[in-house]
Amino acid sequence: MRRWNTRSPWLVGVLLFAAIALVAAACASEGGDSAAVARDGGFSSDTTFAAGATTLTTVAAEGGADNDRFAAGDQTISLGSDGVDPVVFQPTDLGRDIIFTADITVAVTDVGVAGDVATREIAALGGILFGQRTTGAPNPVSTLTFKVQPEDFTEALDRLSSIGEVRSQNISASDVTERIVDLESRILSAGASVNRLRELLAEADAVTVVVQVESELLQRETQLETLRGQLRTLEDQVSLATIVVTLTEALSQPGVNLAVTAYPGHDGLGQSCPGVSGLSIDEGTEATVCFEIVNAGDTPLTGFELNDPVIDVTLEDLTPVFGEPTDTLEPGESMILAFETTIERDLRTQTRVNATPVNQEGRPLVGRSVASTQTIFLNAVDPGGVPSFGEGFSASVAFLADAGRVLILGVGVILPFIWLLPLLIWLGVRSSRKTKKARETLAPTGDTHLDGSAAEQVEEQSTRQI
Repeated sequence: MRRWNTRSPWLVGVLLFAAIALVAAACASEGGDSAAVARDGGFSSDTTFAAGATTLTTVAAEGGADNDRFAAGDQTISLGSDGVDPVVFQPTDLGRDIIFTADITVAVTDVGVAGDVATREIAALGGILFGQRTTGAPNPVSTLTFKVQPEDFTEALDRLSSIGEVRSQNISASDVTERIVDLESRILSAGASVNRLRELLAEADAVTVVVQVESELLQRETQLETLRGQLRTLEDQVSLATIVVTLTEALSQPGVNLAVTAYPGHDGLGQSCPGVSGLSIDEGTEATVCFEIVNAGDTPLTGFELNDPVIDVTLEDLTPVFGEPTDTLEPGESMILAFETTIERDLRTQTRVNATPVNQEGRPLVGRSVASTQTIFLNAVDPGGVPSFGEGFSASVAFLADAGRVLILGVGVILPFIWLLPLLIWLGVRSSRKTKKARETLAPTGDTHLDGSAAEQVEEQSTRQI
């Protein structure tokens, strides 16, 4: 008995080493086991919307040798002028684990009411509202997240699409069968490893062995719970399809564009509108300015106001050429107005137009307004003739400015040599003094002046001395 107690710690150590080796081998083989257990095949679906067409493409990969296959041809659905036709998407039970998701944007008249309707429609199918985010005026938007049974996925999309006008739609199906099989395999291996470590911990009696086994067991249990959490997440996504619907106000993007042009002359009713974006004509010549207002949004506009302080014009001063400023301007429509004037000087117009968006019943949208500003140049050219006083004064100022620039340039050229001026002055003074001294030396006593040859000699001698 004593002999057995003496050798038992060594035996336990050997058993612990063997158990750890088995655990490491099992962990190393998890990838191969999962690959062997994983079933073949795949399924994906994606819906892409482009301008003018919607394409739903469903691709199914081949299954096993039992000819378990699924294939669907490409389906192209034309878009309407105001929205997107809902795509018919029919989930099929293929015996695989597939996650269905959809994102859909629907334009409605009243975002709040439409949100209540969408919630009731999904609740009637046994679905639940999983999340909601709503913003109010001036741009009301509500984003709702729903969970439904995969078999009710298509019906839920149809009901949500019928609430308003479908602006965009994206449907996808992700096959996660391989991931689930892999997680299940890894969970089995990790569970077996945890059980072996627990058995080993129960048999260990040495403190060092217990510490080592407990540390390894904690790591294995953490890995096991992580894998189980990942598996539960995937299973939850497979069991309930997710639909995210964004509700926007149908009349939510008002806009107005203004174009200002001009042409020479008056024709009474602006019949030559629109003109050109810039105009150069002689001073005192008649011209017509054209204003084109376009509804560039998705909302009717009314209550137009137009003013330009440069040419001193308001909406009441304009002549309608096409359309009436008192009428409601529907999306995509435009009106043209004209104003006759005489160009006496150069002008740069500053025209601004304002409008009020209204709903289909003609009521103004709360807190909404649109505006646009546009400018053009109207150049008045001098036709020639005797210059006026102003022109003469301007020419004189320009001449003086040019003369000043020339003077400054000359000073800049001479300035680097200004240091020579004192030297030249000194040399001149010195030469004058020596000449005078030489004359006094050569002149006879009592004679105050020299003859011509003597004077020349004095100057020559003075020059040589210098």
